[in-house]
Amino acid sequence: MSGTAVRRLFHLLDSARLHGRLAWGGYYKFLARCRGVEFLGGCDFVGRPKFKLYPGTRVIIGSGCKFLSGHTDNLIGINRPCIITAHNQGTVVEIGENSGFSGTVIGAFAGITIGRHVKCGANTLITDSNWHPEDPRSGEPRPVLIGDHVWLGVGSMVLKGARIGDNSVIGAGSIVTGEIPANVIAAGNPCKVIRPLR
Repeated sequence: MSGTAVRRLFHLLDSARLHGRLAWGGYYKFLARCRGVEFLGGCDFVGRPKFKLYPGTRVIIGSGCKFLSGHTDNLIGINRPCIITAHNQGTVVEIGENSGFSGTVIGAFAGITIGRHVKCGANTLITDSNWHPEDPRSGEPRPVLIGDHVWLGVGSMVLKGARIGDNSVIGAGSIVTGEIPANVIAAGNPCKVIRPLR
């Protein structure tokens, strides 16, 4: 068997594995609904995501979203499943349609809004809190807003109070703590505008 034929065979096996994992998506969606997640249409789950909603919280997911949670479901490599949690009564996490997540953690205490067609690269974090409310150094949670068509690079973090305008790109490994305007490329720690998008 030639090298090309072997590569084709392995490509077919990888495709079959992916389709098999997608077949479990309905089951994972059912489990998410049991935990209180609201779906506005169909979504794809590859690998098992984790959801935890405390009483009086909401997680609303738009149609066409995709969640990748297995280690090799994104070939950059995913080091954890997608995890979405809502902690305080009245907290809402809202995700717009056709957004994609690869091992993304979303943790909300005040509220997180993610727009439509948002791409979250592997192992990204979006949170509106410092996660230690009992510690006075932590400060109060502050809502996070991510606009439409935003792209978060691999390993980037969007922290409390952050706002990212429509169509902006956040570079890999960046930490967003403030406001990033629309239509720019931004990167760094803290994340700063590098240049406007053409």
